[in-house]
Amino acid sequence: MSWRAQGMRAWLLQRLTAVYMLWYGIFFGFYISQSPVHGYESWRALFTHPISNIATAVFFYSILYHAWVGIRDILIDYVPLAYLRFFLWVAMTFGLAVLAVWVSMILFSVVSL
Repeated sequence: MSWRAQGMRAWLLQRLTAVYMLWYGIFFGFYISQSPVHGYESWRALFTHPISNIATAVFFYSILYHAWVGIRDILIDYVPLAYLRFFLWVAMTFGLAVLAVWVSMILFSVVSL
Protein backbone atom coordinates (compact mmCIF):
# COMPACT_ATOMS: atom_id res chain seq x y z
CA MET A 1 0.00 0.00 0.00
CA SER A 2 1.25 3.39 -0.92
CA TRP A 3 0.89 6.49 1.24
CA ARG A 4 0.39 8.37 -2.00
CA ALA A 5 -3.05 6.82 -2.20
CA GLN A 6 -5.27 9.53 -0.77
CA GLY A 7 -8.04 7.06 -0.02
CA MET A 8 -5.85 5.00 2.28
CA ARG A 9 -4.67 8.05 4.19
CA ALA A 10 -8.22 9.37 4.57
CA TRP A 11 -9.43 5.93 5.68
CA LEU A 12 -6.69 5.64 8.31
CA LEU A 13 -7.20 9.19 9.61
CA GLN A 14 -10.94 8.59 9.81
CA ARG A 15 -10.29 5.51 11.96
CA LEU A 16 -7.86 7.43 14.17
CA THR A 17 -10.34 10.25 14.66
CA ALA A 18 -12.99 7.67 15.59
CA VAL A 19 -10.67 6.20 18.23
CA TYR A 20 -9.91 9.67 19.62
CA MET A 21 -13.61 10.58 19.74
CA LEU A 22 -14.38 7.32 21.56
CA TRP A 23 -11.53 7.92 24.03
CA TYR A 24 -12.63 11.52 24.63
CA GLY A 25 -16.27 10.50 25.07
CA ILE A 26 -15.39 7.83 27.63
CA PHE A 27 -13.03 10.13 29.52
CA PHE A 28 -15.42 13.08 29.49
CA GLY A 29 -18.37 10.93 30.51
CA PHE A 30 -16.37 9.43 33.36
CA TYR A 31 -15.20 12.87 34.49
CA ILE A 32 -18.72 14.31 34.46
CA SER A 33 -20.12 11.29 36.31
CA GLN A 34 -17.47 11.57 39.04
CA SER A 35 -17.63 15.32 39.52
CA PRO A 36 -20.95 16.70 38.28
CA VAL A 37 -20.74 20.16 36.82
CA HIS A 38 -23.60 22.48 37.80
CA GLY A 39 -24.04 25.99 36.55
CA TYR A 40 -22.28 28.25 34.12
CA GLU A 41 -19.23 28.99 36.25
CA SER A 42 -18.35 25.35 36.83
CA TRP A 43 -18.70 24.56 33.11
CA ARG A 44 -16.57 27.57 32.27
CA ALA A 45 -13.94 26.50 34.81
CA LEU A 46 -13.87 23.05 33.24
CA PHE A 47 -13.09 24.43 29.78
CA THR A 48 -10.84 27.26 30.95
CA HIS A 49 -8.05 24.81 31.70
CA PRO A 50 -5.82 24.69 28.59
CA ILE A 51 -5.51 20.89 28.51
CA SER A 52 -9.27 20.41 28.66
CA ASN A 53 -9.78 23.12 26.09
CA ILE A 54 -7.23 21.68 23.65
CA ALA A 55 -8.60 18.14 24.08
CA THR A 56 -12.09 19.45 23.36
CA ALA A 57 -10.87 21.39 20.33
CA VAL A 58 -9.17 18.26 18.96
CA PHE A 59 -12.42 16.37 19.61
CA PHE A 60 -14.49 18.82 17.58
CA TYR A 61 -11.91 19.04 14.78
CA SER A 62 -11.90 15.23 14.72
CA ILE A 63 -15.68 15.25 14.33
CA LEU A 64 -15.43 17.73 11.47
CA TYR A 65 -12.68 15.79 9.68
CA HIS A 66 -14.50 12.50 10.25
CA ALA A 67 -17.67 14.01 8.77
CA TRP A 68 -15.74 15.50 5.84
CA VAL A 69 -14.25 12.14 4.87
CA GLY A 70 -17.54 10.31 5.31
CA ILE A 71 -19.61 12.79 3.31
CA ARG A 72 -16.91 12.99 0.63
CA ASP A 73 -17.00 9.20 0.24
CA ILE A 74 -20.80 9.23 0.03
CA LEU A 75 -20.65 11.93 -2.65
CA ILE A 76 -18.04 10.00 -4.65
CA ASP A 77 -20.01 6.76 -4.43
CA TYR A 78 -23.59 7.97 -4.89
CA VAL A 79 -23.60 11.22 -6.89
CA PRO A 80 -22.92 10.31 -10.52
CA LEU A 81 -22.87 13.83 -12.01
CA ALA A 82 -19.44 15.41 -11.63
CA TYR A 83 -20.66 19.01 -11.51
CA LEU A 84 -23.29 18.21 -8.86
CA ARG A 85 -20.77 16.20 -6.84
CA PHE A 86 -18.32 19.12 -6.99
CA PHE A 87 -21.00 21.66 -5.98
CA LEU A 88 -22.08 19.51 -3.02
CA TRP A 89 -18.45 18.93 -2.03
CA VAL A 90 -17.73 22.69 -2.05
CA ALA A 91 -20.91 23.42 -0.05
CA MET A 92 -20.05 20.72 2.49
CA THR A 93 -16.45 21.90 2.81
CA PHE A 94 -17.56 25.50 3.28
CA GLY A 95 -20.13 24.49 5.90
CA LEU A 96 -17.59 22.43 7.85
CA ALA A 97 -15.04 25.27 7.65
CA VAL A 98 -17.62 27.68 9.08
CA LEU A 99 -18.30 25.22 11.91
CA ALA A 100 -14.54 24.91 12.57
CA VAL A 101 -14.21 28.69 12.89
CA TRP A 102 -17.27 28.84 15.14
CA VAL A 103 -15.98 26.07 17.42
CA SER A 104 -12.59 27.79 17.60
CA MET A 105 -14.15 31.10 18.55
CA ILE A 106 -16.23 29.48 21.29
CA LEU A 107 -13.49 27.32 22.77
CA PHE A 108 -10.71 29.86 22.70
CA SER A 109 -12.91 32.64 24.06
CA VAL A 110 -12.95 30.94 27.47
CA VAL A 111 -9.19 30.36 27.76
CA SER A 112 -7.49 32.74 30.12
CA LEU A 113 -3.88 33.15 29.06
